[in-house]
Amino acid sequence: MNSPLLARRPIRELPDELISQIAAGEVVERPASVVRELVDNALDAGATHVVVRLQEGGVRLISVEDDGAGLEAADMPLALRRHATSKISNLHDLESVATMGFRGEALAAIAAVSELSMLSRTSHQDHAMQLDARSGELRPVARTIGTTVEVKELFFSTPARRKFLKSTATELAHCLESLRRHALARPDVGFALWHDGKLSAQWRAHSHAEGLNLRLADVLGEDFVQTSIAIDHQHGGVRVVGRAGLPDAARARADQQFAYVNGRYVRDRVVSHAARSAYEDVLHGQRQPVYALYISMDPTRVDVNVHPTKIELRFRDSREVHQAVQHALSQALSVSRAGAMGSPASASFQERHQAIASLQNFGQATAFQTGLNWGQAGHVVNDLANLWQAASPAVNSQASSALSDESNAPALPEGEWPLGKALAQLQGVYILAENQQGLVVVDMHAAHERIVYERLKTQLAQHNLQSQALLIPASFAATPEEMATAESHASVLSELGLELAALSAQSLVVRRVPASLAQGDAVALARSVLAELAQHEAPTVLQRARDDVLAAMACHGAVRANRQLSLEEMNALLRQMEVTERADQCNHGRPTWRQLGMRDLDSLFLRGR
Repeated sequence: MNSPLLARRPIRELPDELISQIAAGEVVERPASVVRELVDNALDAGATHVVVRLQEGGVRLISVEDDGAGLEAADMPLALRRHATSKISNLHDLESVATMGFRGEALAAIAAVSELSMLSRTSHQDHAMQLDARSGELRPVARTIGTTVEVKELFFSTPARRKFLKSTATELAHCLESLRRHALARPDVGFALWHDGKLSAQWRAHSHAEGLNLRLADVLGEDFVQTSIAIDHQHGGVRVVGRAGLPDAARARADQQFAYVNGRYVRDRVVSHAARSAYEDVLHGQRQPVYALYISMDPTRVDVNVHPTKIELRFRDSREVHQAVQHALSQALSVSRAGAMGSPASASFQERHQAIASLQNFGQATAFQTGLNWGQAGHVVNDLANLWQAASPAVNSQASSALSDESNAPALPEGEWPLGKALAQLQGVYILAENQQGLVVVDMHAAHERIVYERLKTQLAQHNLQSQALLIPASFAATPEEMATAESHASVLSELGLELAALSAQSLVVRRVPASLAQGDAVALARSVLAELAQHEAPTVLQRARDDVLAAMACHGAVRANRQLSLEEMNALLRQMEVTERADQCNHGRPTWRQLGMRDLDSLFLRGR
């Protein structure tokens, strides 16, 4: 029920000053908001160097100086009025806006809650002009071409808002982060931030082709560039460039995830979801990836007029953007360091590498699954040729030539294998190998799990996931939930290469399993897959949970710890890793191998000290 007092109040227009202060609450949240808006204007003016000066975290003073085109004296009073801008003039301009600012609200909002003054000079003027926002006084001053905006005593006219500000150190950190985001977007512009008379951060302009990598190294550190992969991917009308951090560089917090659309820093669910999807099966636990992505597209296909802070947007075709980002990251992450460490002397090296690896993969798959030794495995190489060719189209031609004459396969110098030559097995868990850099330690179960997983994914994507009938079907006592899942997901199980049938009201029987997992524990495999399927809706299980199901299958099909392997089997596993995508991590995101260089080993024994 409405209060009687409110019911008797007449409707009246709010004063202009109160309207401006209400609007300022949407645009100006803290000093960092002012820094963002003023730097946006500086970049739109064509600045090549921007200097930000702060006092007490920006509460006492925020000054932004630029060397851009400047403002004519007659335009300066207009710049402080609400909804006055030179960026747009009609609906078409709004729908295709390419500048950082366009609303015409920022300066008016800032002036409503602070003491603002502006100094500006164009190339046509003999001297600069200074405008005081409170008095409207315009007077000549000395300044080079460009603009300086000074904001003093932020929120002095709204004391309640000022009480919500944090400590000086916290507000300074937010201002610095705001400038970092601009610096990452514009490597061709120099930036500097001074606080209480001391230089806090400075990034020099880089105008050549390597400018982006240099700016990323300046802002995020050399480690980011060294532990990331370059991206340049085109998908339809969307281009994605930047760098994607390796899984090993993931962090506990999502504090190094930068996404830009047409040069504007954004926080968008479509982009973040696409990035997370690409990293899904290479990250361990809740680790967060690091990346800097720059998305370019037709401005008319993205709506930036969504939020006053312009940090949110909407895509006309979000599916296209999602696919572009996901494919760009997936392709970059699919290149394994295990296969990229080598430095082949010629193209023939790579061809020989693939041919021999393909031949050994066939024997290795059988050796793991049947327990046969290396010599015995050679007798069934031909039976596995089709399976490998379906999983690795890139090596089909080399594999065929190698299979036609095993004895004539060219030998590869052992020192050139990226993961080296197997030396021994440690505690039935790790493989120790020697390469040109030093010692390689491989978690054999994690490595083989990734190999099987990638093979299953490829086969399922090609609708070529071959199954094999069990000589003796495996039956087991099933829970009511397992019985219901097997019945309702029969078609999905069939696509995954599994055939389950009800043996009684409380038992199931496994009749067929994927061919590459035929020698595993059929009951454990079936139960694991049923558990995964029970967590997802049937119509979308292959889209939403395909990788989860295949990961569970691969885990059960991979070689187990405490399994004794021969040197030939160990070497074959290493060769498989070198030609398998994402072989640096297992399905759960754990690393599959580690390199210990000679310097690392020397330091353990204090050599050279």
